[in-house]
Amino acid sequence: MFNSGLNRASAYSRVSVETGVTNADPHQLILMLFDGALLAISSAAVAMESGDIPTKGKHVSKAIEIVTNGLKVSLDLEVGGDLAARLAALYDYMAERLIFANRHNSRPALDEVAGLLRDLRDAWQQIKAPQASETA
Repeated sequence: MFNSGLNRASAYSRVSVETGVTNADPHQLILMLFDGALLAISSAAVAMESGDIPTKGKHVSKAIEIVTNGLKVSLDLEVGGDLAARLAALYDYMAERLIFANRHNSRPALDEVAGLLRDLRDAWQQIKAPQASETA
């Protein structure tokens, strides 16, 4: 009648993520995309090290999806100008490196993309506008 504890934990995790997305402001949503991509790359690296090719491919694909259809799509090329165009090119490069990492089991390529994403995430986190309670 009831699912195992693992299934309940998974359901709770999905609800928690969905609630976080629902309550997040646009700045937080981008941070969540960075975190999701970094988690997918980390999971791909673990699978790569253990020789689990299907799982590695699944996690690399998820990272590519987040980078191209999350981070890149969120850019406003009209408002963002040259910076947005450069970020779009960087996201394309990251996707290419992730494809390379998947094809060639290249841990250095995974690490390179993770490093780029961490740097961008850190910069993005630092530019958050102060909350109303912080300025009062």
